[in-house]
Amino acid sequence: MISHPMKIILKNTILKAVLFTTIMVAALSCDKHEDLEVGKTALSEASSDWYVQFLVDGEDIYGLGYTLITTANSADETSLWIDDHQHTWWFKVKCPIDIENLKFSAADLNSKVGDYEVDVTITNGTIIKEGTTSPGGSKVDSIYFEAEFSDDPGTIYQLTGHKRTGLAEDEH
Repeated sequence: MISHPMKIILKNTILKAVLFTTIMVAALSCDKHEDLEVGKTALSEASSDWYVQFLVDGEDIYGLGYTLITTANSADETSLWIDDHQHTWWFKVKCPIDIENLKFSAADLNSKVGDYEVDVTITNGTIIKEGTTSPGGSKVDSIYFEAEFSDDPGTIYQLTGHKRTGLAEDEH
């Protein structure tokens, strides 16, 4: 049987061990590296949802109005995925981008959406920070690029529009 003073010493020793362990774990888990910016990628300035018009010579020949496309960074963060979500010509391509100038273009980019396969040439691609005004009156980024599809050679489509804000007054 342990005497009362021994119980107190044992209890204090256990408490000190637990306190010491807690302090050591807290001290060792401190991040000594520079802070990382969470949620940002190298292409975050170019990655977004966009409402664009799909035009030929400035005219909406298919009567599509504004449709939603998405741009997203590639895994290697040197190219921009451009996906029309089957709203225009059914394409999804990975296009190199100059992120410093927000310019993108490339020839013969292969796209396969479902059973539909086509090569796409993207030219004159640009994103302009706060380059336009949304329907609701907000200053937003604009996007413009031209696309030529291998199954419709010679026809240059212009995709032009604005960054999606998520505000009800800007939805199309």
